[in-house]
Amino acid sequence: MANLTRKLLTLALIKDGQRVLLGYKKRGFGEGKWNMFGGKVEKGETPEYAAIREVKEESGLEVIGGVEQIGDLEFTFDGEDFLMHVLVFQARGFSGTPAESEEMRPQWYQIEDIPYSKMWKDDEFWYPIALRGGKFKGKFHFQGHEVILNHTLEEVEHF
Repeated sequence: MANLTRKLLTLALIKDGQRVLLGYKKRGFGEGKWNMFGGKVEKGETPEYAAIREVKEESGLEVIGGVEQIGDLEFTFDGEDFLMHVLVFQARGFSGTPAESEEMRPQWYQIEDIPYSKMWKDDEFWYPIALRGGKFKGKFHFQGHEVILNHTLEEVEHF
């Protein structure tokens, strides 16, 4: 595990009362799954800036008031030589109307209707913590993209 290449990525939770905005991934890593908006932190960017930029690029929404970190996740995959280090943020506010991009098709879901069966398998573990305002750290090790071989997850007070 020490030889793994680390990739720093972001995810951003866009919540409006009892509903959450998810995006259907149309291409690339995670294609065919519903997910939060996010992606790679580019050279010279802070993770916070990257999260805000990705929300705009993938959903058309402007983040208002910045983002707050709510999660820190690491993902590894059997047979792969990389580790995905994902910082999860929540937007403090937003403006605009979600619009489809080349990469994502946004859709609002009531919290009780989140389509976990069409998402990454780890989401059902940590989304509930995020949606109730908690913060978390976790590690997930996958076989392929559908089977979690092992994981750890804990709630934390702050980052």
